[in-house]
Amino acid sequence: MRVTLRVNGEQHETDVWEGESLLYVLRERLGLPGSKNACEQGECGSCSVLYDGKLVCSCLVLAAQAEGHEVVTVEGLGGDGRLHRVQEAFVAAGAVQCGFCTPGLVVAAADLLERTADPSEDEIREALSGNLCRCTGYAKIFDAVRLAAS
Repeated sequence: MRVTLRVNGEQHETDVWEGESLLYVLRERLGLPGSKNACEQGECGSCSVLYDGKLVCSCLVLAAQAEGHEVVTVEGLGGDGRLHRVQEAFVAAGAVQCGFCTPGLVVAAADLLERTADPSEDEIREALSGNLCRCTGYAKIFDAVRLAAS
């Protein structure tokens, strides 16, 4: 089946099969590898994207469901050739180790800061609770979110 969706501000049309995930389409059909394929069960957050402005795990959304919807991936957060302030903060705070979880964490943090300009520690923890990092103790990740908020 053919679907049309808007990804990172650009209209895309592509063929998908009925069981194909949005994550697969983003990575394999549209050439946007930022969202990572880790658990395929919506448990790790590595594939987090904004779907009509709402944070979702793209592995749980069927590509056919994305017909006519707006998707923003980690690649689409910045603008005019610049990184998003959350991406810059992750670099500045050294909040990256292996980097596999980073795209999902960045999208989740950007979503939080869009909704809450100056989040509390509890709000940061809650907003990032759907994202797993197996390398860190999360301290630098939380530092990066606080830095981006300031």
